Amino acid sequence: MGELILLRHGQTEWSKAGRHTGRTDIPLTPEGEEAAKALAPALAARQVRAAFTSPAQRAVRTAELAGLHAQPDPDLQEWDYGGYEGMTTSQIQEQRPGWYLWRDGVIPGDAGHPGETVDHVGSRADAVLSRVRPLLAEGDVALVSHAHFLRVLAARWLGLEPASGRLLRLDTGTVSTLGTEHGQPVVLMWNAPVSTGQ
Repeated sequence: MGELILLRHGQTEWSKAGRHTGRTDIPLTPEGEEAAKALAPALAARQVRAAFTSPAQRAVRTAELAGLHAQPDPDLQEWDYGGYEGMTTSQIQEQRPGWYLWRDGVIPGDAGHPGETVDHVGSRADAVLSRVRPLLAEGDVALVSHAHFLRVLAARWLGLEPASGRLLRLDTGTVSTLGTEHGQPVVLMWNAPVSTGQ
């Protein structure tokens, strides 16, 4: 059985500033592009059977620079932050003291950002996993996506509730792998940075 390779996209101006970036389509920074290129050697050494990417340009570009021929999958989009789109945690906490995304969720936004619950994100993660599990019988599968979504997906891989993704920090431009041990789902590697040579 192959491994499920998770790539978080490279840095954007919003991720650098800590702004919640759900459906807003933000490009990579030059540093983000370098980090995405640095993922290529690790992927080239693997037998990647299939690759899928969020349709957001930051994920699509990361996949391209990492050397993957990835198909877009709308279920790999980031958590829709609704009315908190573009805001930092501290800005949200000015309005809602003590706010914590994983516990308190988001408020509705405009038509482009209606917002999602953590359970809705979990349902999308389950849909992705149901499609990629059969492919793992033939080799590795790579997913290029976003921090909160991939954290939820990893929790669901492990059979945990979607909100258990809160336990798994995930930085930009990193690689993680999920697999099995004795037939049980495990995390093989998590949040591993790749050297950009800088």
